[in-house]
Amino acid sequence: MDHFDLISFYFHLGMNYNDILQSLAVKHSVIISKRHLIRLLKMHGLKRKQYADIGQVVDFIKQELEGPGRLHGYRWMHAKCLQSGINAKKEDVRLILANLDPNFSAMRRARRLIRRRYFAQGPNYIWHPSGIFINGCIGGFSRKIIWLKAAYTSSDPHVIGGYFVEAVEQTGGCPRIIRTNLGSENVVVRDIQTFLRRHDNDNRSGDRSYIAGTSTSNQRIESWWGILRKEGMEYWIQFLGEMKDEGLFVGDFLDKSLVQLSFRNVIQEHLDKIKAVWNTHRIRPTKNCNVPSGIPDVMYTVPQLWGSEDCVVPHSDLGACKQACKFLSTIPCDEDVFDLCNMIMLESGLTFPTNIPQAPSSLTELPEQFANITA
Repeated sequence: MDHFDLISFYFHLGMNYNDILQSLAVKHSVIISKRHLIRLLKMHGLKRKQYADIGQVVDFIKQELEGPGRLHGYRWMHAKCLQSGINAKKEDVRLILANLDPNFSAMRRARRLIRRRYFAQGPNYIWHPSGIFINGCIGGFSRKIIWLKAAYTSSDPHVIGGYFVEAVEQTGGCPRIIRTNLGSENVVVRDIQTFLRRHDNDNRSGDRSYIAGTSTSNQRIESWWGILRKEGMEYWIQFLGEMKDEGLFVGDFLDKSLVQLSFRNVIQEHLDKIKAVWNTHRIRPTKNCNVPSGIPDVMYTVPQLWGSEDCVVPHSDLGACKQACKFLSTIPCDEDVFDLCNMIMLESGLTFPTNIPQAPSSLTELPEQFANITA
């Protein structure tokens, strides 16, 4: 990247002028004055206070409130506006939310998690298998979300290993240490991490590069699951739970496949948005002086601003590691069910769901088509 591409990259990360200048000097040996930086940004139309039309902000928030966005507070909604290219004032977003959604705004101020009311008539009235599982990883220093995936499993160690290998490949190396829970789903991650670190000479090389313990001790990711639920997953928990209570999901193989077909890609898109907002929001300072504050993406990209350094260990033999992994395909469910659904949809004029409103209709219409075939 040339000098301005670097400036633009850091600008869109939310860094201030001084941090941009320090990043350019420390990481890229590019030294320019603050005045020249401001001149370059102005020349290319990059301004912090160039706000979008208020009507555009209202329309965007209205659309978000139709789905999981109703769970967002005004800070998260403001970050979502910025992620979508809508530069709005935080105070405007707060006032718009309070007017468009006063009930949920009051509940958010009370810090109450909105739960659905559960009912079961008696034993064996309803069982609760699940069709979609979420797995994630967070960086200990920056709190940057490394991966956040929705799939048909969160317990297959080969699938979790695939997430890890993809992250290592994208990062250009593996972390100095991996810390997981004591579950069998992490054994492939353990084997890959210790394999990649087998020839290193530091005090955390080889088997010492992997730590396993109780989930209550794995504070970084375990505490983040509460944030994930609060900022969007509670909507899906309620939505899918209500569909089960209404008898639209009984938990057999076909039902699980249809849930994955209808919702996995939509939920993954929502998870990607949550990940993007989290990685670009600002973490406020705490009393713990050992924990840095700032924007996760910035702390991850330019740790030198916090007196730290990138601890990544360059990888080798990653090809051998891939053989022990399973990688998610673009097909969201069982391939045979997917092929059959393709034929049914083609004949019936149906389309695959691409957003939240479309997803429930495919889950209700497809079983009817299957019933007609088997009748």
